[in-house]
Amino acid sequence: MIYLDHHASTPCDPRVVDAMLPWFTERFANPHSSSHGPGRDAGEAIVEALKTIAKSINAPTESLLMTSGATESINLAMRGLMTHPRNKRNHMVVCTTEHAAVIDVAADLQRSGVEVSFVGVHPQTPGSDTRGSDTRGSDTRGSDTNTNAGIIDLDALASLVTENTGLVNVMLANNETGAIAPIAEVARIAHAAGALVHCDATQAIGRIPVDVRAMGIDLLSASSHKFYGPKGAGFLVSGGGDRRVRLRPQIIGGGQQQGLRSGTMNPASIIAVATAIGIGNDPEECQQTAGLRDLLWETLQREIDGLVLNGPPLDDPSVRLAGNLNFRLPTIEGETWMAATPEIAFSSGSACSSEHPSASHVLIAMGLSESEARRSVRFGVGRFTTEEEIAQASEQLIATYHRFAR
Repeated sequence: MIYLDHHASTPCDPRVVDAMLPWFTERFANPHSSSHGPGRDAGEAIVEALKTIAKSINAPTESLLMTSGATESINLAMRGLMTHPRNKRNHMVVCTTEHAAVIDVAADLQRSGVEVSFVGVHPQTPGSDTRGSDTRGSDTRGSDTNTNAGIIDLDALASLVTENTGLVNVMLANNETGAIAPIAEVARIAHAAGALVHCDATQAIGRIPVDVRAMGIDLLSASSHKFYGPKGAGFLVSGGGDRRVRLRPQIIGGGQQQGLRSGTMNPASIIAVATAIGIGNDPEECQQTAGLRDLLWETLQREIDGLVLNGPPLDDPSVRLAGNLNFRLPTIEGETWMAATPEIAFSSGSACSSEHPSASHVLIAMGLSESEARRSVRFGVGRFTTEEEIAQASEQLIATYHRFAR
């Protein structure tokens, strides 16, 4: 199996596994048992891990809440803020290309009386593939060209945010197209109206530099299995800047983590998150990943006519994740190509939407037709991908495509 689906999940880095192992057997004490040495040892290790995580994203250590992953963090951020008894603002804004974890929570809050507005993204220019375009130094907020395809429309956002807006939800990097949002600009618009910003940074952490304070992020959600840590571990930054954030707890009983997320903290997973986040954001790794992604794209383009890139251009790392490749096929559907190439792991969209095989809502929001969205696929190149694997995958993908496209 050649694994090219690193947006869905990444393998645990061996260094992360090594850091975790002692906390399962040798140093297993409850970190909240401060009455004895083993418990204090575990508690102190968690404190140091929290410092490492906070420093890596320039967030206050006291703002960190460790969770089971981004979905729980998102629920705590969105529900916790909008249902807090002291919250007087009953409106939130959600970008149309958010992950289902955000959109579904927004829909549930909407059913309970919260007003929800959806802000769109710049569309994909019909018939254009953005290959070869050089956008370095360009303004990604400008005209509706593929330079900013899939990136939030800031003018539309400004028209939706009001004095009744409590929260603006915009993901930092899209899980399907790799589009990187101008979060600092989003924050300026939101904060000018007194609203807070929640950022799903699940795909961004470990792949691009994230600075909570500089970006103006008030709430940030993340999962460690997206950046070479274990599944079932993640965190929420609550109050990353100067603005006060009040959250209503969603899990109670025990009062751990300032009473905002009760439950015994897991030293093994927290130390794993700290180790994984400390390894990430290596410029050389980013360059290597981008190079392998480009090699895959160039090889497929040479042998398959009519491929069209979805999302921002590949040659500008400020608007697209280095390892991301999303494109559409001229004839067959992505699901068909995937089923016919079982030796290669890739996808047709978000892993969390695979049980509901409708066309990608992200691509539809970018202006693609349902047929175009269904003919689209996503590849995610990762830390341990090799050039040999890219060559082998390309050969198999090309052969399979031509067999089915006759």
